[in-house]
Amino acid sequence: MRVMPLMALLPLFVVLPASAQLVDHTVTVNDKFRERIDIGISTNEIAISSDFSGADITVFGAIDGADELLLATFAYDVVVALEGPRQSTTVRRKERVAGIWINRHSIRFEPIPASYSMSSTRPLPDIANLMELGSRDIGINNIRLVPTGGVGDGSRLTDFREALRRIKQTSGLYQRAPTGVQFISKALFRASVRLPANIPVGAHRVRAVLYKNNEFVMEKVIPLRVVKTGLEQFIYTMAHTYSLAYGIFAVLLATVTGWLGSVIFRKD
Repeated sequence: MRVMPLMALLPLFVVLPASAQLVDHTVTVNDKFRERIDIGISTNEIAISSDFSGADITVFGAIDGADELLLATFAYDVVVALEGPRQSTTVRRKERVAGIWINRHSIRFEPIPASYSMSSTRPLPDIANLMELGSRDIGINNIRLVPTGGVGDGSRLTDFREALRRIKQTSGLYQRAPTGVQFISKALFRASVRLPANIPVGAHRVRAVLYKNNEFVMEKVIPLRVVKTGLEQFIYTMAHTYSLAYGIFAVLLATVTGWLGSVIFRKD
């Protein structure tokens, strides 16, 4: 049975205005297989305000050319991840010296996703082997953490990597849902990925990876932009685009505020 293309199925769930059509960012295909994956979301831009406390976005997708028997035996697996902008990260380790806690050691890592929210049909070890997952940065523990510069004898590298992952998960920036992808009608699936309250602004990307009997079939990536709105956006733009003017204004505002406070609460 031939599976209908995703674009024929998506109107059942979401309506995309012409201005919000998503453009493919990356498509990687294993020519060994005929199956193809397609995904879509309702908008390519999410605006967050000062009272934003996190949200879930739903990604719909379909497997074109899927074998009906393999679908029935759960031979297909899908991993969907929302990745934030890539940023260089430095991890520091404090030690107590002469009764004072100071930063004694630090390691800087090459750019990694500032945020990472992943859902899958099954736990990752049941989908593919560790080498395959690591080659595609699939899963929190499989994101490559490559140090830059000198790392000494390397004995602390594992500890720093674990600390970085722990910090990301504790802050809510790295999340996972091992069964967050569900097939809802034959080859049509739905995935829910989390936007944390402290999600960074900028260019994100939604990745969908298809596996068949534990073998990689195809990966598709579409862009998603997260922006601030209202006063927060104005302040963010001023601070990053006109940093000198913003700094001068902040100093003047603090000076005037302090002067007014001394006048108002001055004792005669």
